[in-house]
Amino acid sequence: MHDAVAQTLSPPAANIHEPVMAAEVRALLGEPRPLRIVDATLGTGGHAAILLDAAPRSARLLGLDRDAQVLQIAAMRLGKFGGRVILRHANFDALALLAGEAGFSAVDAIVADLGMSSFALDDPSRGFSFMRDGPLDMRMDAGCGLRAYDLINEETEADLARIIYEYGEERGSRRIARMIVQARRRRPIETTFELRALIERAIGHRRTGGVHPATRTFQALRIAVNGELESLQALLEQGPQCLAPGGRMAVIAYHSLEDRMVKTRMRELAQQGGFTLLTRRALRPQPAEIEHNPRSRSARLRCLQRNP
Repeated sequence: MHDAVAQTLSPPAANIHEPVMAAEVRALLGEPRPLRIVDATLGTGGHAAILLDAAPRSARLLGLDRDAQVLQIAAMRLGKFGGRVILRHANFDALALLAGEAGFSAVDAIVADLGMSSFALDDPSRGFSFMRDGPLDMRMDAGCGLRAYDLINEETEADLARIIYEYGEERGSRRIARMIVQARRRRPIETTFELRALIERAIGHRRTGGVHPATRTFQALRIAVNGELESLQALLEQGPQCLAPGGRMAVIAYHSLEDRMVKTRMRELAQQGGFTLLTRRALRPQPAEIEHNPRSRSARLRCLQRNP
């Protein structure tokens, strides 16, 4: 399998990206020496490799990802672990079912890095970034039907404004939605650069705090296309219940909507009893990591433990 994958990957795709807050994840999840590990957002396998390297040789890992392309890269990266790794092309909203099917009746460590894969973000054909011109796609799983193109060209002005405001926390959502609807009356909006230009016309070119004016709208569309918040809610319900006594779950969030959900759910579980918060406040990347990898700057890491 690995040889076939290697032949289909172009040199840029073969690049392996470093996992965010790797030292912190290893310290939190590697401490109990886990035997059953779930990486709910496998990506190119960075966190998985670090956790398996730190775990006993009898440890096994179940890796999930919605993106078939990055799953192929992870398969190569984790090939050295052989049968200790089980990979599934799947959304983490089915974590409990998939863990059971893999023979993980209880899990010692769960990690979920909610950030976008750099591999996908840097691929213009995926349409995630307003910095590269490409089709308005934004699907994490290319097999799913709904694209950003469909939302932009078919949703009502009111629904577009709601999506951009609720998922992007964009104050100029109504102006952006109005500009989009006016433009699509002439012809469909097809590319990321077309959408970026419309957003800039609607709310201006100036960046607030270094954030490009298109950032929040692109975030909102990506979340809507992939049902990210609904999937996260399912993960936060199922994950803690899959933990063995003493098991830990670590989640890295990158924007306030996600982090708020993680913080609220973990605090609820701790208050109800049976769980302990290992991070009273979210951990942040060290300055050296942010300098080395600017995309890590907004990361927030929280960890929960099921009481022994």
